[in-house]
Amino acid sequence: YHIFVIGTKWHKMQKILTPMFHFNILKQFVEVLIEEGNNITQSLKNIKGSTVDDLAFFIGHHTMNVICEIVMGTSLQEIGAFQEQYRQAIYELREIYFYRSLKPWLYFDMIFALTPMGRRYAKYLKILHGLTEKIVAKRKEYHERTDGRYLKNFDNETNIEADDKEVIGGMKKRRFTMLDYLISVARNNDINDIDIREEIDTFIMKGHDTVMMSVIYALLLLAEHKDIQECVRNEISAIMQANEGKLSMSALNNMSYLERCLKESLRLYPSMPFIMRTISEDVKLDSYLVPSGTTVFLNIYDTHRNSHFWPNPDVFDPDRFLPEKIQNRHPYSYIPFSAGPRNCIGQRFAMLEMKAIIAPLIYNFYLEPIDYLKNIRFMADFVLHVVHPIRVRCVPIDRTPSTLFKAI
Repeated sequence: YHIFVIGTKWHKMQKILTPMFHFNILKQFVEVLIEEGNNITQSLKNIKGSTVDDLAFFIGHHTMNVICEIVMGTSLQEIGAFQEQYRQAIYELREIYFYRSLKPWLYFDMIFALTPMGRRYAKYLKILHGLTEKIVAKRKEYHERTDGRYLKNFDNETNIEADDKEVIGGMKKRRFTMLDYLISVARNNDINDIDIREEIDTFIMKGHDTVMMSVIYALLLLAEHKDIQECVRNEISAIMQANEGKLSMSALNNMSYLERCLKESLRLYPSMPFIMRTISEDVKLDSYLVPSGTTVFLNIYDTHRNSHFWPNPDVFDPDRFLPEKIQNRHPYSYIPFSAGPRNCIGQRFAMLEMKAIIAPLIYNFYLEPIDYLKNIRFMADFVLHVVHPIRVRCVPIDRTPSTLFKAI
């Protein structure tokens, strides 16, 4: 089992999955994002002393809920005590995968399976696969009992809207999910339940961790830059007022200043600090010839701080992403979601999720730094994680009436 699908299979699945991030389908997910953003806000209001002692644990709890709800249609709250085992399995598998990647002799499955790390891997993989397979089977049964009526024309907005109150064949209709999409395309493409399970596991493992860290770095930067934080708050307040306290995909898309802040945060702290690619043809770099078949290490973190493209590269400046400043910039000087045919197909969704989480936080709280970014130590990992827990203070803003966002 490998998280990253390669070769012919990867190209096939990429072609199948790309339409899933069409505007009409993304609209169906916004309600989940806004609900979880409100849950984060409510959780913060219940914290004594306004201090979050471990921002990664706090934000990660909610980003995991979001990705499981959207991918599988299942909130982790619904699976009771098993949810902690599932969360632990995700974290353990991520660490094991990185550990294994650094030791070439463990690339052979037979050798790896005999090691203590290999046995841990098998244990947590069983937990991960167990839940995914159970949910896939249950969801397929639902569509069989409803004669697949909700799988038709998935890209038609009117046909994929879900009514949680509707009950058919004793089963409540749920929101349209990524799993529904995969089940739909499986009827007309050569993919099976194992392919579906792999894609579900990939979305959850990669879609949770990266967004979590992106949100954390954005919050820390806003906490350290009070003037920029206030500009974001003013933009959100104006949009809230214009929409009568309701949020929608359109409202999130209109948060242009917040989006510039997020892009600048991703420049300084890309959640994936490096990527590797195997080149398919000879490439000439100055006086060097890199032959076809070479695996190239691309350091995104350093590229984003190259002073040739980014004046004062260590300064947090959202105005770098004003339209007039983007026009003449080298297209590969900014690649937080990679670039080319293997870029992240979920980047629009990721931006919507970050906005939906951060907007209610900024609207309802003043962020104050406790741990500063200059003092943070990073760990070796595929994702830009930190060694020690990060703390931040969230001081409630007295607003009446209730300021929890509603979705439309």
